[in-house]
Amino acid sequence: MKILVVVDSINIEDSSGSKANVALIQNLAAAGFELLVYHYTLKNIQLAGVTCYAIQEIKYSPLYFLSRIQRILARNLNWNLMPFLEKKFGFSFTFFNDTNSIVSALKKRTFQPDLVLTLSKGASFRPHYAVLKLPQLHDKWMAYVHDPYPFHYYPRPYNWVQPGYAIKEIFFRAVSEKSKYSGFPSQLLMDWMGSYFPDFIKTGTVIPHQNANYSLEDAIFPDYFDASKFNLLHAGNLMKQRSPAGLIEGFKVFIQQNPDAAKDSKLLLLGAASYHKKMLEDYEKNSPQIYIFNGNVPFAAVYKLQRNVSVNIILEAKAEISPFLPAKFPHCVEANKIILSLAPYYSETKRLLGDAYPYWSEVDDVEKIAALIEKLYQLWKLNPDSLLLNRNDLQQYVSADYLRDTINKL
Repeated sequence: MKILVVVDSINIEDSSGSKANVALIQNLAAAGFELLVYHYTLKNIQLAGVTCYAIQEIKYSPLYFLSRIQRILARNLNWNLMPFLEKKFGFSFTFFNDTNSIVSALKKRTFQPDLVLTLSKGASFRPHYAVLKLPQLHDKWMAYVHDPYPFHYYPRPYNWVQPGYAIKEIFFRAVSEKSKYSGFPSQLLMDWMGSYFPDFIKTGTVIPHQNANYSLEDAIFPDYFDASKFNLLHAGNLMKQRSPAGLIEGFKVFIQQNPDAAKDSKLLLLGAASYHKKMLEDYEKNSPQIYIFNGNVPFAAVYKLQRNVSVNIILEAKAEISPFLPAKFPHCVEANKIILSLAPYYSETKRLLGDAYPYWSEVDDVEKIAALIEKLYQLWKLNPDSLLLNRNDLQQYVSADYLRDTINKL
């Protein structure tokens, strides 16, 4: 089968979404499919064993010049026209120029695919908007939906309403109606989006974020990591809605109740956390067992740490439901270390780990978090290898073999 992948970015350092997209692309190649990847990274990035084409930005068009004027006004005069423009047009001049650039490149291709897969990241669905304008591709199009869209369809506590939300709704309803297939990283997300756009239920299939092989040759352990200790790691952005307060308080209670563990234990929080900066600084100042890095850490370094800590933590927002499958989930599964899941009862991570999985808690249940950390510590003291995840079912679920079977069933 020939697959044309149209993707926002294949730079794994720019976002968790790009990491997930690259892993999916690599596993499609590993599964034996013939791939051509058109990407809008605006860098000449190549992936091993995959033919990649870097789409060029159109730089001689009215939209391009309007987008640059808009940026100059914002930078030099502090005039932010974005909300006004998006309210009127639904999207920015940059978005329209970007999607026109993607359309222009796709029109020139000679590759004749059996399946067209659009992948995006963050709040951007530029590949979807571009392919929507190419009706000749709709009968072989799979629109992959990585997160709820538009933003006002996120579950609480996410409560964003974007300018031009009504136009964005119209756009995504067209995506749901025109694409022959749709893909989602989680069952809960497919059900969630299907409640707003019913066609997704008819066309949807679950394609989880993928496990992939990454080189660790250049990765070294940072000086704040001591492999001989009981290390708990949360790696990833701590958005406003993802407060680590319950985790940190639970860890502090664990230390208070087990003072002998203070010399052996370390909680590592790595990733951008600007919304929680003051709180994290206070915790780190008063707790020598806590290390916090508020910023981006190279992926190879994080991946190596995930494979060598005692426990990997997946922390989600306090909510009634979390339909997301975190992009780091397959990395944590592949690392084969116990996952401490801090998530709502109705969450995709909890669903996959199973009702019988013992290391789950609501994100703000301090006493339970402390008790779980203590249990894990005692197991670690007896034998560090007792903290292996050992979930062959999940290894298979995020593998190239499972992906091949899923695609072939379409």
